[in-house]
Amino acid sequence: MKKTLIFLLLGFIQFVNSQELALVKKNSKIGYISKDGSFKIEPQYKSAKSFSEGLAAVEDNGKWGFIDTKGSWVIPASFNNAKDFNSGIAVVQKDKDWVYINTKGEILKAPATEKIFDFNNGVAFIRQGNKVGLINSKLAVVLEPKYDQIKPFENGFARVELNKNWGIINTEGKELVEPAYAEIGNYFKGTTWARKDKTFGLVNGGKFIPVDGAEKIWDFETQDLTYAKKNGKIGFIDLKGNWIILPIYDKGKAFSKNLAPVLVGKKWGYINLKGTFVIEPTYSDAEVFSSNGLAPVKESNWGFINETGKLVIPTQYGITSNGFVIALFVQQDKGFIDGLARVKNEGKWGFLRPDGTVLGNQWFENAELFSQTAEREKKEINIAAESPKAETKATAKPASKPVTKKKK
Repeated sequence: MKKTLIFLLLGFIQFVNSQELALVKKNSKIGYISKDGSFKIEPQYKSAKSFSEGLAAVEDNGKWGFIDTKGSWVIPASFNNAKDFNSGIAVVQKDKDWVYINTKGEILKAPATEKIFDFNNGVAFIRQGNKVGLINSKLAVVLEPKYDQIKPFENGFARVELNKNWGIINTEGKELVEPAYAEIGNYFKGTTWARKDKTFGLVNGGKFIPVDGAEKIWDFETQDLTYAKKNGKIGFIDLKGNWIILPIYDKGKAFSKNLAPVLVGKKWGYINLKGTFVIEPTYSDAEVFSSNGLAPVKESNWGFINETGKLVIPTQYGITSNGFVIALFVQQDKGFIDGLARVKNEGKWGFLRPDGTVLGNQWFENAELFSQTAEREKKEINIAAESPKAETKATAKPASKPVTKKKK
């Protein structure tokens, strides 16, 4: 009997911890909806941010604090500004200073740094003089400042610059690819693309392998192929640098579900791994397939097709937004994420189910993507604590324009 009760309790806790909420704006107030379309927290805030690790930063009478998923104050509104929690730590502005706090609202003492940065992938940047390093969530230095610049971590890896050359490190500060390249890509299955002098190629096991005729290579995404340019045309290479699909297309995007959008002339279609068109070029734009097998395609507006090319949701929606606080648009934002797609219709925002119905039959003035309430969704952002704007890289120089994902 006791074992059964414990099992049920654990199951309940798991269910609570795994719920997802989306921040929405209705009648000029911000609230949070769940995936059944109902309001978990009624619209009542003038300014607020998405949930992260069970807490959301909200404003009350000009001050910021944190609420839980019931809308109860966990950390009173006493800060001039506040960022998301990550690894149990958030960056907040107290009076004129930016500091770290824990989930109890207690101020934490950080190692010496000239600027406070938001945590991401369990680490945060520190800057001393002209160099940048890393600390972990225990606020211990894991990498003494040694690089000129560190880009945001992606899946546990970050690009680093030293003396105008680029390499890759992990969250422990270990150098996986030495800074020896003029440009470098993301780290995927032990491989990255790079440019050495004027030559593009792949780096694996410390060895640089030139890719025949490549003029540009894009990041690997979810499959073992990525697109590259040769003689002004787009083709696809594998992790060994072999041209698997010849460069004959005007533009291309990543493979997903073994299909990739490519442009021929002025129309987009989808090819398979053999380079054969499965969906003929008929659209003015197209995005990659989501995990549920639907992809956004554009005529005058956006709709969704399945893997056979059948239009299952009419092309009548918009699919991009500036968001409430920071534009957080990576590739999958333009499609279905965990069963829902954020779309715009007649100036309002809502969420579509795969069958084309609207979640809760509701439209909002704006809507952020659903985020885990117990475990923060991965976002490629680092916050410069001396400014309320996001800074997505750590440098030893004054902050420059935010770095965003490359347009593909």
